[in-house]
Amino acid sequence: MDLYLPIANLSVNALVIIGLGGVVGLLSGMFGVGGGFLTTPLLIFYGIPPTVAAASAASQVTGASVSGVVTHMSRGTVDFRMGGVLIAGGVVGAGLGVLIFRLLQKVGQIDTVIGILYVLMLGGIGGLMAKESIQTLVALKTGKRIQARKRRHHPLVAALPLRWRFYRSGLYISPLAPLLLGMATGILTMLLGVGGGFILVPAMLYLLGMTTQSVVGTSLFQILFVTMATTMMHAMTTKAVDLVLALLLLIGSVTGAQIGTRISMSIRPEYLRILLAFIVLLVAARMALGLGWRPDEIYTIELR
Repeated sequence: MDLYLPIANLSVNALVIIGLGGVVGLLSGMFGVGGGFLTTPLLIFYGIPPTVAAASAASQVTGASVSGVVTHMSRGTVDFRMGGVLIAGGVVGAGLGVLIFRLLQKVGQIDTVIGILYVLMLGGIGGLMAKESIQTLVALKTGKRIQARKRRHHPLVAALPLRWRFYRSGLYISPLAPLLLGMATGILTMLLGVGGGFILVPAMLYLLGMTTQSVVGTSLFQILFVTMATTMMHAMTTKAVDLVLALLLLIGSVTGAQIGTRISMSIRPEYLRILLAFIVLLVAARMALGLGWRPDEIYTIELR
């Protein structure tokens, strides 16, 4: 079932794209991650241009975040004040990301930079996840108790001026910290098409010291609006958003997430984390191979 993607300027098998979205949705449901950080590499592996893959993945993350935000709002686990500051920073970061994206396009290095950033990002995150998961599994096997981390914000955050009270998060910190954090995730969203939750959630926990109950809902709230703004900026500036591609991905991811949620209920969280770490490291290795591997034939002509 071939379908033409007008922005990517190539024909793809619609069922394969839906299947890729389903795989990302499955991982999202199983591991509780947005999955956007895997969508772009999988599309690149399939042959979608990196610029189109990153821009379209951001629009897919927007659609996938809506249901999660609504659920957390109904539970009262969204800190709207903290979310507003993160969104403001994210929009500014997305604007900076546009300038970086266009500059890299102009010098012809955007595809290479996207690949390198993914290798570094996925390799780092996968390594940290694997280390933490192995330590947890060893502790469970030996019966050693893991000491719980005390909730407090980082000393650098405490040193910033102009403190505000964030009642839902139980914090009294400077808004500059979440503003800068939002800017960093906004730049990543613009360049890589990721929601940024895999960086935002740990940073909110370990840097800002937010309560666990409000972290996921507030993160999704920020991701929803920042990816929405990023998609609009991509559509108006880079012209790289392929809505047909995003729609196919969304169909697959919604279905896959439902299946993944059911699977996660039957597997211990410790084993899920080590499996996710392995998948992330595998994707990082494949991206690194793609950056350094030279094909036998650089140019090919196909007659149809």
